[in-house]
Amino acid sequence: MKSWNAFKLLFASSLFFVSCSPEDKAASKETKESCSYTYNHAASSIEWTAFKFNAKTPVKGTFNTLNIKGLTTSENPKDLIKSLQFSIPTSTVETQNPERNGKIVTYFFGKIATDSITGNVVDLKDNGEAIISITMNKIKKDVQGTYTLNDGKFNFNASIDVLNWQAGSGIESLNKICKDLHTGEDGVSKLWSEVDLSFTTSLIKECK
Repeated sequence: MKSWNAFKLLFASSLFFVSCSPEDKAASKETKESCSYTYNHAASSIEWTAFKFNAKTPVKGTFNTLNIKGLTTSENPKDLIKSLQFSIPTSTVETQNPERNGKIVTYFFGKIATDSITGNVVDLKDNGEAIISITMNKIKKDVQGTYTLNDGKFNFNASIDVLNWQAGSGIESLNKICKDLHTGEDGVSKLWSEVDLSFTTSLIKECK
């Protein structure tokens, strides 16, 4: 009986060593999926939301041109996003209202002499906090927001106050030319300096 038990122990041990052989480990590594991520301009968009009236009614818009530079492809999607730099021609502002577009370009961006808004991603923290840098009116400021990054799908949201870029003259100028349109039921004309920002993109994922 002892010899039979010893034989079973020897057999089990041989199976263990065979299953953990270097060849099997190498094969496991070879079959592991390898993926890369590529920036996709067509799947990228930026949206802003301004507010009028004391009731803070939202007015949404975007820009028809968004220029992005950075890594083209990376195995790490977070590294790719962190490399991005952007430039936005302010003349391409879009609110689905041509008259409003022209007023924003002339009386807001024109007043603060800003032909383009530039910036870059500064950091993407593990807790979901994102920091981006924005330059407007020749002033560079870091903006803190939140982000999600799941399987190459990236979303960033933040709120800014354009007064931090000394753009109060632009707010006053635009509100003056649009006084009637910015007057609420309480008879007060109001254009808020706070603006919400959102950027989304979906990276192209390729696996081997």
